[in-house]
Amino acid sequence: MKNLKQRIKAGETVNGCWLNLGSPLTAEIVGLAGFDWVLIDLEHGAGGETDIAAQLQALQHTPTTPIVRVESAASQRIHRVLDMGAQGIMCPKVNNAAEAQTVASGMHYPPHGTRGVAKMVRATAFGRDFADYYRDARENLLGVIQIETIEALSHLDEIAALDGVDVLFIGPADLTMELGIFGQFDHPKFLEAVHAIVKAANNANKATGILFFNPDDYQKYHNLGIRMIACGADATFVADSARTMAAKLQSARDVPQS
Repeated sequence: MKNLKQRIKAGETVNGCWLNLGSPLTAEIVGLAGFDWVLIDLEHGAGGETDIAAQLQALQHTPTTPIVRVESAASQRIHRVLDMGAQGIMCPKVNNAAEAQTVASGMHYPPHGTRGVAKMVRATAFGRDFADYYRDARENLLGVIQIETIEALSHLDEIAALDGVDVLFIGPADLTMELGIFGQFDHPKFLEAVHAIVKAANNANKATGILFFNPDDYQKYHNLGIRMIACGADATFVADSARTMAAKLQSARDVPQS
């Protein structure tokens, strides 16, 4: 396995982005671009569970660590993507410690969790590496809990304290929507929530993460102590580049001919 979890535990800043097109080709392109990690999105992305394996295969020969955002904390959803070879799980809309514990338990084999045992899966090289995978899974699999609700803000310390929760990841869009200030990322309510999340994570020796939309915001969030940073997605990279090229061609076509 790649060593993303160990880098985060050591306090290193790791940069990533979203994959939401469900395409192994864009996954491979992004994986080779220089990101430390990528998030394959099953919550809002265009791809489904059947597209996960191909994306993980495409990312395997790149230096980028693949994490999968599942739609819910249902244990069978977590089991399946881990068996396919995901090296971390992100779960959205976690409200309290009980829900966070369900996610953490679903990621790990007994006695530390409830993950079902299957040897002949891609994550274990179809049985060849099961012993090593079983031994090292707790040290390598990254548990990321998204803080996106007002209820979660009332349970930050309990969530952060759980074994198996490695990162409290801020979801700015959903959190500002819940706070009644949608999209106002400089609003005092949002910044107060960010500070509280970072503090709870730091007190538990865990990390904080965030997704933002403008790379110019990098230093602002990094200075707040956030170390798992995401900006952009394969869909936005394609869309932005396509619009830019179309505009350039349109501009060139509109230049009067001499």
